[in-house]
Amino acid sequence: MSAGQDTKPQKPGYWQPAVTRDPLLRKHGALGQPVSRIDGPLKVQGAARFAAEFPYDNICYAALAFSTVARARISQLHVGDAEKAPGVILVMTYRNAPRMKAPSLMMSSPNAAGASDLPVMQTDEIHWNGQPIALVLAETQEAADYAASLIDADYDLLPAVTSFAEAKANPRQLETLLGQPPVLEIGDAESALRAAAVQVDNLYRTPRHNHNAIELHAATVAWSGDNLRVHDASQLIDLTTGQLAEIFGIDPANVHLTSPFVGGGFGGKCLWDHQILACAAAKLASRPVRIMLSREGVFRVVGGRTVTEQRVALGADETGKLGALIHTGIVAMTPHNSCPEQFTFPARHLYAAGSFRLAQEVADMDMLANTFMRAPGESVGTFALECALDELADKLGIDPIELRRRIEPETDPTSRKPFSSRMLVEAYERGAERFGWRHRNRKPGQVRDGEWLIGLGCATATYPYHRFPGGAARIKLTEDGSVAVSTAVHDMGMGTATAQAQHISARLGVPLDKVSFEYGDSHLPRGVIAGGSTQTASIGGAIIAASEVFIEELLKLAGNDSPLAGLSFADVEARNSGLGHVQDQSRFETYQSILLRAGRTELVCQAEAPPPAEMEAFSMHSYGAQFCEVGVNQITGETRVRRFLGSFDAGHILNGKMATSQFKGGIIMGIGLALTEETNFDERTGRIVNASLAEYHVPVQMDVPQIDVIYLDEADPQAPMGARGIGEIGITGVGAAIANAVYNATGKRIRDLPITLDKLL
Repeated sequence: MSAGQDTKPQKPGYWQPAVTRDPLLRKHGALGQPVSRIDGPLKVQGAARFAAEFPYDNICYAALAFSTVARARISQLHVGDAEKAPGVILVMTYRNAPRMKAPSLMMSSPNAAGASDLPVMQTDEIHWNGQPIALVLAETQEAADYAASLIDADYDLLPAVTSFAEAKANPRQLETLLGQPPVLEIGDAESALRAAAVQVDNLYRTPRHNHNAIELHAATVAWSGDNLRVHDASQLIDLTTGQLAEIFGIDPANVHLTSPFVGGGFGGKCLWDHQILACAAAKLASRPVRIMLSREGVFRVVGGRTVTEQRVALGADETGKLGALIHTGIVAMTPHNSCPEQFTFPARHLYAAGSFRLAQEVADMDMLANTFMRAPGESVGTFALECALDELADKLGIDPIELRRRIEPETDPTSRKPFSSRMLVEAYERGAERFGWRHRNRKPGQVRDGEWLIGLGCATATYPYHRFPGGAARIKLTEDGSVAVSTAVHDMGMGTATAQAQHISARLGVPLDKVSFEYGDSHLPRGVIAGGSTQTASIGGAIIAASEVFIEELLKLAGNDSPLAGLSFADVEARNSGLGHVQDQSRFETYQSILLRAGRTELVCQAEAPPPAEMEAFSMHSYGAQFCEVGVNQITGETRVRRFLGSFDAGHILNGKMATSQFKGGIIMGIGLALTEETNFDERTGRIVNASLAEYHVPVQMDVPQIDVIYLDEADPQAPMGARGIGEIGITGVGAAIANAVYNATGKRIRDLPITLDKLL
């Protein structure tokens, strides 16, 4: 049986099937089918156009020049040579750029007046090393790149904080941590720690990480009067449309933004300087503009994950029961953004403890604003928490999985809300059985394969469920029985269009080949962002709301001559391309028949998703158990992940093939977090010095082992379609599972990522 298909319990009685309130899941199995991606043929044939591939007559090409200091005012800009270079159309700097309002989204913090405090190429002030100081437009990309290389600047330096040690000496208290209190205390955790029979108290450090999606950040833009057309690589169409309208002082209806295909996002494909500058340059030149950042440009302009320093302290009795759970620390941030890498969030919801102290601060630095990067907070927070738990288990002489079973809570440990669905213990049980955990030697350094020391490690994966309000969907039924559903959402490669087409097919009882899903266009009904593992449930909520309106309208159209006459919404179900009585199979009429008798060629309905009330009433999370086997070369210190298994409890799995790919992708990114990825930040200058894939090492083929994925596939009764998000949970817990396996192999605890050979020799 292949990975992702084994969804039956190994032992009867280890879980109770969830009872879903969505009747769709009891009647249709279409949502669980491993359907191949509907956009796959387009991509294989090269027919899927990405942001930098849209043709325009008279188009010109953009390239950026970047600052080389962290804080300064520009005293001289040397652009003469660039302006004289062959093929150059114009050079735009703060002196001649159109006047623009500063963006207030993602990168910036609005002030009391409602505007942001970090303008884009409007003044001579430099805020980070790598800030764009000029944009060149030329007839070819090569000409633009060459001219940009000729631009230089003189600076009057300003005081800059580029040392994390200096910055954290003057920490700043947060007013809110992504909507949650930055400090959470239950009981006196420090006193409980001191009184505990067994204690673990360590510091864990994680470095900066940068986004390196396969598709470079790009946009193709054009003005027609006050109308702005933008082809973007975006994971937040609606928000970007509104922001561009505000920046340029035009009606949002005048901005048309599309993003049908995005070659990887993970939190980085948002609104950054390059799109804004391309729009400004296109306005200045009165020509369409294409901008595509170089790989170095991505490091200069697009934020990533920030550095963290975390303390985890656990106090337990001899049985492993936690009397104290402390998770505190500090992250680097800038005064111009609010992305504090909420690493304490997992500790709020995972384990039972008698007392808690969870708190984090920020240290302001003059650097590129950091941003969301796959499982922000949870990816690095689980590294610290799960490594500390492994160390506690070792001190107690208890198997790490058994320790987690003993501290499994009955309700959310800090909010006291009931769990909507939680099957973490079951995920561990099944994962351990499949992985062969029982063969693990508890004593480190005992298993050898030639010069390689072999170790096994595990850790918990977790990511919260969220569903954004405000998303809408439109359903259009045509006389041939086809159904099109439209909403301005995104598919960054995770299979949104395919999964939602399956959802529509099952919910409306229409064959999949009669369903189309329209997305990626700001002219469609308002969508939600693709972030925070929220999009699937958010779209699902909107489609459910629209389908209810759709069925009500069909019943009105059916009239008194229909077999459905007199039936209410509660009496009918969608099946076989029509509506039928829930109990009386003879009372049925097809959609086509209803339209024909009503003299209609189509029916169009639209609705907005209701507020996500489930999030107020329940503690909702996806969970997983990550298992890793590593080999550590005793001579060189090289670490290799030999095999990996993820066992996940993520609600109902909508498409097993795509879900398995998503889980594996997250695990691979977690391998990079653990072993290879680190942004080298020169604290003397505030400059990223490894701004290329030659020096910033993402996992490649030889780094990725056999990865097995299993999941429980039990619907969450509170979530639309019974599904919770899966895009980010795959990376969580991976760093800790690998570090714990390294300890089992070598007896050395690594608390500072990445795990490089110098730390093991």
